[in-house]
Amino acid sequence: MSNVYILLRNTFYYGKFEYPKGGGQWFEGIHEPIITKDLFDLVQNNISSHHIKNTGKEFAFTKMMTCGVCGSGITADEKFKKLKNGDVNRYVYYMCTKHNDSKCKNPIVNENLLIEQLASLMNKIDLNEIGMREKIKEEVRRIKNFQSSLLNEKTSIKISNIDIRNYAKYILRDGKTEEKRELLMCLRSKISVANRKIILD
Repeated sequence: MSNVYILLRNTFYYGKFEYPKGGGQWFEGIHEPIITKDLFDLVQNNISSHHIKNTGKEFAFTKMMTCGVCGSGITADEKFKKLKNGDVNRYVYYMCTKHNDSKCKNPIVNENLLIEQLASLMNKIDLNEIGMREKIKEEVRRIKNFQSSLLNEKTSIKISNIDIRNYAKYILRDGKTEEKRELLMCLRSKISVANRKIILD
């Protein structure tokens, strides 16, 4: 769904684009628009009326899971805490949008807790459930080849199920937001969260 919303918000389809992105400079494309500006505006109004907020910030798991209590979407917010030594810690919290039930009592959950639960699921899930298996396998092979060349080893590279699982966990814990989202999109199960616990349907 997140990819659909990204497409629906793309001004390029009616003939305009911003370059560089976020720079505030807009240009007319030389391509033939496939929709009118009026249709684009109508879609934006329609999206807004469904309580979809564009915060300008993309979190790893928004629009990737639903509330396991009322079936609404899951949104996120970030908080920053300044430490005594001057460092700043960032915390991300996920919560129900309450779109289906304004009184939903599904509690707020910390992103780190969600990540550890998802990483734990990687130990149990059938690897065929991960549609990204071949891509992960290729990435693990690439990393192993790089390590071998550094150590000047000429051994055949074997990729095991453990390698694939560990790489999926690495993506969840340390990957980029897009990588985490891509991994979750490849799971064939629907993901929901209820009472701070991940549920695979």
